[in-house]
Amino acid sequence: MTTANPRAAAIDMDLPPHARHVPQSHWRNHHDEAEAAKLGMWLFLATEVLLFAGFFCAYAGLRLLHEGNWIAASHYYLDWRIGAFNTCVLLLSSFTVVLAIRGAQTNRQGMILLNLFITEICAATFLVLKLWLEYWPKWQKGELVGAFFSYGNPQGTHDHLFLSVYWIATATHGFHVLVGMFVIAWAMWKAWKGHYGPKHYTSLENVGLYWHLVDVIWIFLFPLLYLA
Repeated sequence: MTTANPRAAAIDMDLPPHARHVPQSHWRNHHDEAEAAKLGMWLFLATEVLLFAGFFCAYAGLRLLHEGNWIAASHYYLDWRIGAFNTCVLLLSSFTVVLAIRGAQTNRQGMILLNLFITEICAATFLVLKLWLEYWPKWQKGELVGAFFSYGNPQGTHDHLFLSVYWIATATHGFHVLVGMFVIAWAMWKAWKGHYGPKHYTSLENVGLYWHLVDVIWIFLFPLLYLA
């Protein structure tokens, strides 16, 4: 095999084998790459389900041991109306994520951006309400985890157990909401650059899968904690 530039060929021969190697694509086509990305996301979501399964198991065990105190603590420390409103906010955000993906499938860039923006606002609303109406008042009253707990309810001999599960489960979920906000912002940036279209929306679909999981976890947490 000849080359038009012998000097360049000589330089290439001086390079180590890995430097002379021309990288090849790992995927036969775009469809295979998209399917691999989806599989990776589903595996990641499975690990997230296992994480929260531990909280649900702890909840079930502690509630069986202290059912009467558990129900009383739920009614004493939590306002179901706040939880219900936040549930509606997250349900709306799931709907707008679906609309954003639909916008990519139909090549409507404005629809993608608008619905991702609404989803971001919903996520921010959820966190602000959680911090302002729940976490901050509880922090001031000493309704915290473990050794930091101060008894507010004289009848609640096991309130610290309920609040420990509440704080750990909802704070972990809140962290996932915060991560989701960054991921949605990244998707908005990609949409602004015109990266999404009828044949290129796998990453947006994966963002939607993550966000749906965040919403589903809250749908379980809400009745277990607020409607106990």
